[in-house]
Amino acid sequence: MSSAQKPEVESWTGQTRRKRGVPEGLWLRCDGCQATVFRKEVDKLLGVCPECGYHFYISARQRIQQLLDEDSFEEWYADLRPLDPLGFKDKKSYPDRLRDEQKKTGMTEACLVGRGYMRGRPLVFGVTDSAFIMGSMGSVVGEKLTRAIEQATETKLPLVVVSASGGGARMHEGIFSLMQMGKTCAALARFHAAGGLFISVLTNPTMGGVAASFASLGDVVFAEPKALIGFAGPRVVQATVKSELPEGFQTSEFMMEHGFVDRIVSRSELRTEIARVIDYCVK
Repeated sequence: MSSAQKPEVESWTGQTRRKRGVPEGLWLRCDGCQATVFRKEVDKLLGVCPECGYHFYISARQRIQQLLDEDSFEEWYADLRPLDPLGFKDKKSYPDRLRDEQKKTGMTEACLVGRGYMRGRPLVFGVTDSAFIMGSMGSVVGEKLTRAIEQATETKLPLVVVSASGGGARMHEGIFSLMQMGKTCAALARFHAAGGLFISVLTNPTMGGVAASFASLGDVVFAEPKALIGFAGPRVVQATVKSELPEGFQTSEFMMEHGFVDRIVSRSELRTEIARVIDYCVK
């Protein structure tokens, strides 16, 4: 309702005044407990619901601000841009979709990589963002991650990658996207052979080709609480096996119980826990 349409009410003075509405953006509806929560409280808790601990979506840039030392991140390969090798088109052409996503997110692709510091410890850092075509792994995402892994191998720095990829391999690029699974895994194998430390952080969601490749190969695998983690989604799996799935299927807790995740770490403790592992493992 516009200001011109807001109803007038009578005040205690007998005069009429316009009814004041609540400014937009002050409150959020939690997807976990359905409570209406104050946005500033959520922001203070790093994007976590104060009522139930639900972890809201946060962007790749916010991840960098939360995890790395202030102004320490040096972005690499920012000039890499995706192409349209298949001339793909669904509701819109792939180049048009990319432009829309770039305008919406302020990112050129679904991944940021670079060097930074975490509590004074140097490391190579990568993060995917589900807001950009669901964080799917196209050729540029795979190339950025592979180059970052190779830099970590060369500089002998620990590697931390935070995954938030619900789209898996990006269908718009076909086999070029699927190739990134093998490419990133091969780079990690060389990194491992050189004695490197890889800490993988799984957030909601981490699915498809990302979960089936580099995200699952960490020497230490952390996950945020109640994150969706897996290859095919629960509905697809249930339709395929034609039976009820276990309670909590594909959540962080389920994955930890079955050995896929080493530890579930709340967002407020993630920076401390990663730094602790680096101190313990890196000589």
